[in-house]
Amino acid sequence: MNLFKQISLFDRSKEPALIERALIVREPWASKIVSGKKILEIRGSNTNIREPIGIIAGGTGKIIGVCELVGVRGPLSLEEYIETYSLGGGVDPQYLNRTQTLPYKQTFAWELKNPQRLSEPIRYEHPNGAVIWVKLKKNTQEALHKALSK
Repeated sequence: MNLFKQISLFDRSKEPALIERALIVREPWASKIVSGKKILEIRGSNTNIREPIGIIAGGTGKIIGVCELVGVRGPLSLEEYIETYSLGGGVDPQYLNRTQTLPYKQTFAWELKNPQRLSEPIRYEHPNGAVIWVKLKKNTQEALHKALSK
């Protein structure tokens, strides 16, 4: 079964658009996303965002790559959540063996596509209170654009 619709928010024939937001993801999951080894990000909320996004390695102050957020599955049942492991969700089988519960009251799988690791991470300014998303300042958007245009 093909998890993703055959769409791409990145138009490879044109220069990449400015990326306005970045998702904060803890390691090692952030690196797995930008390397293409993790195609589902498990979260406790839905999102309507469908666009190219930066991936921030939590606690580093750096954007390490980009991908497209193309869809959301959920809320997931426990069975669907367990299935996400085989689809690149990064679910820890030991956690499931211990708890047999969902990690959130409502659990969603954010679908990611077209990952790209930056050759050099880009520093950004972390706003107070940002836990999930960071709205990138114009200078960071432009630095990211320049890095992707190489």
